[in-house]
Amino acid sequence: YEKGGQWDTITYNAAVSACEKGDQWATSLKLLAMASGQGHLDTLTYNAAVTACEMGEEWTTVLRLVEMESARVDWDTIAYNA
Repeated sequence: YEKGGQWDTITYNAAVSACEKGDQWATSLKLLAMASGQGHLDTLTYNAAVTACEMGEEWTTVLRLVEMESARVDWDTIAYNA
């Protein structure tokens, strides 16, 4: 992800989802921050990041994400069940 290139929401979602499946919660947070800075966030991005942190047992980070972004994102059932 550091090589550059133009990423869109779909690209970020795929990358964060891969981090979720690859037990790379810290990388998912970096990608989430990058997506936020470029305006490429949606519910799927947050769901994947929350789940990645949950899989890594980073409960404080999960709660922080939910608290910080609950006003910005239309959280759905998947996010709350992650």
